[in-house]
Amino acid sequence: MRLGRRMVAAAAAVAALAAGGCGGDGEPGASPGADAGYRVGLLLPESRTTRYDTFDRPYIEARIGEVCANCEVLYRNADSDAAQQATQAAELLAQDIRVLILDAVDATAAASVVTDAEARGVPVVAYDRLATGPVDYYVSFDNEKVGQVQAQSLLDALGGERTRPIVMINGAPADPNAAGFKRGAHSVLDGKVTIGREFDATDWSAEAARTGMAAAITALGAERIGGVYAANDGTAGGAIEALKAAGVTDLPPVTGQDAEIAAIQRILAGEQHSTIYKAIKPQATVAADMAVAAATGTAYAGQATTVTDNGTAKVTSVLLPPVSVTRANVKDTVVADGFYTAPQLCTGSYAAACHEAGIF
Repeated sequence: MRLGRRMVAAAAAVAALAAGGCGGDGEPGASPGADAGYRVGLLLPESRTTRYDTFDRPYIEARIGEVCANCEVLYRNADSDAAQQATQAAELLAQDIRVLILDAVDATAAASVVTDAEARGVPVVAYDRLATGPVDYYVSFDNEKVGQVQAQSLLDALGGERTRPIVMINGAPADPNAAGFKRGAHSVLDGKVTIGREFDATDWSAEAARTGMAAAITALGAERIGGVYAANDGTAGGAIEALKAAGVTDLPPVTGQDAEIAAIQRILAGEQHSTIYKAIKPQATVAADMAVAAATGTAYAGQATTVTDNGTAKVTSVLLPPVSVTRANVKDTVVADGFYTAPQLCTGSYAAACHEAGIF
């Protein structure tokens, strides 16, 4: 992080406050410390994936409230539209936010957002996806490791039966995380299985996954597909729908990611083999702490950091470890952590599966 530049900006903010009173919600003459009120911008990328509004946003808002009681979080969701996200960023910058937490729809397109923020002296915390440009902090998971864990889960499910081809459904090309997942998965799968068909799911769309999977079924034959590497739970759901529509009753193992409640229920019911649980609360906590540090001109001093090169800057980063969830460890992961409660998961037809998995 270019802390010197940010501390200069913070000093300038202090001077401005002392000279003319508080520009935000704090008292006149207040320093931009954690106890002074200021605005934090939060831009999340889409609503197709349920995690963002269900978990990420409330966790970030709660943590900001804990460490800066007088701070206000201004939130926008871009609904997978990079141009809309740029407009939202401009709106937040015009409202005198002191720091921006940005989960970019398109990492490259987001460079203009980051540059605009820098020009205003507003530090940027890249959240979950590493944006291009002079980013100050980055928190996410080790993306190549995620792909490796997904792929190994698929190989474990296949066991010694690796003669049939698999289908690879990768994530959105505009999401830099998707490239990391793909690299990690290929590093494990290549040479171990035959990849019969591979495609990217635009915008992480379940419909794109369903359409691509239907084409793969036509090309390879429904009963010949040995497994499906799906980069997240939405694409996993689309693939499973296509398999069912093709009359497949003995579903091959299908991977996923994000531990969405529908995916956990599919895992319990035996329709999806695995998902990746990325504990969102620790990630959100780190992002909030980074944001407060950046806003107040101090260095982040939480979890151990590394450095990630985004092509523009070497960004101080925290990369958290992913966890594979199968039917065998649902109880010990997402339930034990309180990510979901047993009553949330074990509704209706899933009650019996929950009982078999030891959740009830």
